[in-house]
Amino acid sequence: MATTHNGFMQSTDRYRFDCHACTAADGWAQLDTRQDASYYGNWVNPVTLQMVSYAEGDISHTECDSEADFIATLTRLLNWHKESGYYLGIDPGWPDTVSCDRIRSAFVVLGFLDELH
Repeated sequence: MATTHNGFMQSTDRYRFDCHACTAADGWAQLDTRQDASYYGNWVNPVTLQMVSYAEGDISHTECDSEADFIATLTRLLNWHKESGYYLGIDPGWPDTVSCDRIRSAFVVLGFLDELH
């Protein structure tokens, strides 16, 4: 079962997550949407089975207990973005890097190959 922790972080932006908290070196991929901006972003980690969403200071951190739980939770998140017309794809990072290859492989094993760009 997924556990979500919600919080608020004042005086920050999505780049704190891009550059420090949710890096490809630690297994994080960006869930790209048409809403992405300095005040909004989503990251998913198929290695540690976690997700983070940031919107104008509000932060949701979801931890999944199993691969099955991660697949179900990520599928719901992707479907919401697709139905809303926001979804662009999952970006595993710079091609041909160790981090990207590890993240891409983890998504493929979990059945998300078609979501990667």
